[in-house]
Amino acid sequence: MYKYIVYLQVFNIFAYIYISMLKRIPIVLLLLVSLQSFSQTPNWSQNVAPILYNNCVTCHRSGGIAPFALMSYNDAITNAATMSADVSIGKMPPWPPDVKYTHLAHERLLTAAQIKTINDWVSGGTPKGDSTLAPPKPTFATNGDLPGTPDLVIKIPAYTSTSATSDVYQCFAIPSGLLADKYITSFEAVPGNRAIVHHVLVYTDTTGVCAHLDSLSPGPGYPNFGGVGSNSATLIGAWVPGTAPMKYPSGFGVRVPKNSYIVLQIHYPAGTAGQKDSTELHFFFAPSPAGIRNVYIDPVLNYYNNIDRPLSIPANTVQSFYEHYALPLNFSLLGVAPHMHLLGQNIRSYYVNGADTTPLIRINKWDFHWQGFYMFPKIRKVPAGSTVYANATYDNTTANPENPNSPPQLVVAGEQTTNEMMLVYFVFTLYQPGDENIVIDSAVASEVTPLTYYHGQQLLDPYPNPAKDVLIAKCYFEQADMGSMELTNIEGKVVKPLAKNMRIEQGYSSYRYSVADLPTGTYILRLTTSERILTKKVVIEK
Repeated sequence: MYKYIVYLQVFNIFAYIYISMLKRIPIVLLLLVSLQSFSQTPNWSQNVAPILYNNCVTCHRSGGIAPFALMSYNDAITNAATMSADVSIGKMPPWPPDVKYTHLAHERLLTAAQIKTINDWVSGGTPKGDSTLAPPKPTFATNGDLPGTPDLVIKIPAYTSTSATSDVYQCFAIPSGLLADKYITSFEAVPGNRAIVHHVLVYTDTTGVCAHLDSLSPGPGYPNFGGVGSNSATLIGAWVPGTAPMKYPSGFGVRVPKNSYIVLQIHYPAGTAGQKDSTELHFFFAPSPAGIRNVYIDPVLNYYNNIDRPLSIPANTVQSFYEHYALPLNFSLLGVAPHMHLLGQNIRSYYVNGADTTPLIRINKWDFHWQGFYMFPKIRKVPAGSTVYANATYDNTTANPENPNSPPQLVVAGEQTTNEMMLVYFVFTLYQPGDENIVIDSAVASEVTPLTYYHGQQLLDPYPNPAKDVLIAKCYFEQADMGSMELTNIEGKVVKPLAKNMRIEQGYSSYRYSVADLPTGTYILRLTTSERILTKKVVIEK
């Protein structure tokens, strides 16, 4: 009898648990989901570091323009909350153009999946993961990204920032020394102090006006907001943090007149007073002007020729304006660059040809501090007879935190801080058949390090190297592909197959392989994909 009582009690206990579980199925399921989610929490080494290295550390690194670094795990966890908040609202990485309106070259954007990865990592406790599986840290050139020796280097005099409580836009007029016209085929700005150089605009001036303004200022250089103080100066390029060097397709170039001055306008943000800078420009010219098609950078849409009414914004009003211009010839459009001052709220540009409207760029929330040149993925043909348009809105009320006047005052067009502008620069040349097939944003076509540190198909540095028992292969693929991994000797003979016809997923991947059976020596890690063969040298030591 005693045994039956025990069995009955055990049965009752299990029955109670079973019934309780039935009543609490939602809770049980929630717990299971939570456990599953926890097990899938992204880690820094394999999931978060690749995103940061590819999208953030050009600015967020030691000596960068960003206020903190994101190069290490400790950097990331210290700034995890800020990072999560900024990527969630689209504040970072900074990319003002609206991608729903049109796509542009070299877009600095995170995908929804990447944003989720960062947020899940933060909410999941910021786990580090296995640091040996992390991608190699990016390295950055100290004296420019363009290979080779520049044909012309322009360097500003040593300058100490005076930007204490407000931003300073300092201009420097430097003689080019050119005895003949030259055509820029590629160009880059190399900040002397990346921590204080927010952006650089580059002009040429043949009138001497900018040099005269420079001579009148105790300097070095002279302060000027908006432009460089001369309507005759011609914009030839720009640089903002995170951008790749400007490189034009083969056969295209921007003319630099002989005996001209190169004029730089450099933005030094508030709080940088006392820090020194020695920014320089690197110009690469076409060997000969023969066969080079001149690329123009011109404010085709502007407030002084083709605006609907004078650019004047009374105090305590929000005003909208539009500009238009009919193109007399077929144009090949390479890029576009809107420009306004502090009252600007939004701006949009497009062109109309017959019944067709083609979007060019739209910035829904104008930020004077993050403006730049935006190139198109391919050159665009804009047919003769098309009309290009710009629409812009300005807020001259107390609701605009960037309003330079308190209380608001009448603001009119002009060069000064308290004035406004409405310009849309177009980077263009005269059309030739086939231009619309020329690619601008392909890393292979441009032969320039792209904005993303990892791109295309890359076999990254393996770890450890030298290796002893285990070798970790690391790679980055923009698109998933099939690949085979193997170790060869120096002569290319396979000594150890590692993986055959494996699927390599999009993004960053790492693979751990045993090499304990291989003798000491130098080997080649070889990854063969449908597109190419990638190799890295590996040393194995016992």
